[in-house]
Amino acid sequence: MTPTNDWDAAYTANTPPPWDIGRPQPAFVRLAERGRLRGRLLDAGCGTGEHTLLAAAHGAEAVGVDISAPAIEHARRKAAERGIPARFEVADALALRLDLIFDTAIDSGLFHVFDDALRAAYVASLRSVLRSGGYYHLMCFSDRQPGGWGPRRIHQHEIIAAFRDGWAIEHIAADAFELNPGPETPTALAWRATILRQ
Repeated sequence: MTPTNDWDAAYTANTPPPWDIGRPQPAFVRLAERGRLRGRLLDAGCGTGEHTLLAAAHGAEAVGVDISAPAIEHARRKAAERGIPARFEVADALALRLDLIFDTAIDSGLFHVFDDALRAAYVASLRSVLRSGGYYHLMCFSDRQPGGWGPRRIHQHEIIAAFRDGWAIEHIAADAFELNPGPETPTALAWRATILRQ
């Protein structure tokens, strides 16, 4: 995994990182509109909190966690400015110790930063805080994305393999991340998955 200070640098630079677009990704807006961001909700790798705040605005008891303290500071400021009740904590998604059990978990762009060994630790960490019958909504960088820039590309079979024990994948669909304009592209191809914890 990228060292913490690298993530901190991404959130303290003069320009926001490509994934921090200042609003939720459309895929998660659609989930919120369909009532899928509900109950006690965990946003793993929340960054500056747009998806946590989206869920809270739709009635979820939302908790965002990120390993970067500057990202969490940004998220807390946004929550205060918008008057949205959401909780933000500096925490490692590989070892979640929040003393809470969640009904829903979401992940916009975290899963793809882990190598194979860390991915297994991440899935185990999620499992420890998501109740049986709870849902995990994932969006990650796709192997369909051309070029060599950006994070590791994920194949559908890697998602299936990571969640083969104790989970049921309800669907995996093609989608896209919106990105800040940059030298490459304003969007990146993604996989979006809905996964049930059994």
